[in-house]
Amino acid sequence: MEIKCLPLGDYQANCYVLIDEKNKKAAVIDPGVPSDELNDILLGYDLGYILLTHGHFDHIYGSEVLKELYPEAKLCIHTDDEVCLNSTEYNLAGDFDGYLPELKADVLIKNGDEIKISDDITLRVVHTPGHSKGSVCFVDDKNNYMFSGDTLFCRTVGRTDFIGGSFDEMIDSIILLSTFNEDMIVYPGHNRSTVIGVEKVKNRYMRKL
Repeated sequence: MEIKCLPLGDYQANCYVLIDEKNKKAAVIDPGVPSDELNDILLGYDLGYILLTHGHFDHIYGSEVLKELYPEAKLCIHTDDEVCLNSTEYNLAGDFDGYLPELKADVLIKNGDEIKISDDITLRVVHTPGHSKGSVCFVDDKNNYMFSGDTLFCRTVGRTDFIGGSFDEMIDSIILLSTFNEDMIVYPGHNRSTVIGVEKVKNRYMRKL
């Protein structure tokens, strides 16, 4: 299993590619903009899923091109953020360029769902509202890592002042994430990776819990 990280677009949102070399399977998490580098990485693999940690434009807009290239790939988003796929108000693009791709979810996910990428990779959906109503983390319990989107960052947490955001819900989500294994690797939606145990000591939001 291999994880590749591509910071994409003006906002350098982290797009992740999960690759199972043995089974030639792949999944993409948060394709923020179309990317030739991403397309090159995916050559020769069966892209089964396009997974969105939440519906903000800097994490979703590359999904349109990926769906054109891989029409069988399932686009997945939490049911509470489905509105973001067709609303520049909710995906925040209205505050910027206003562009709206044609996106439609293939699967509406919810807390506790399991997404089998391959025989060796299964991701569990953990609903973590706060940054948006439908923010989620994708957790690989077997391999001890998570993709936290814009919920948990290295040394901080996501903003809660956007439409659908809630500071109280964010704190509840951070409390939940603080219960995960201390050595669990966290791959966030922006900036560098971290681990839960370090965040419990150095992240001022998690440290207060």
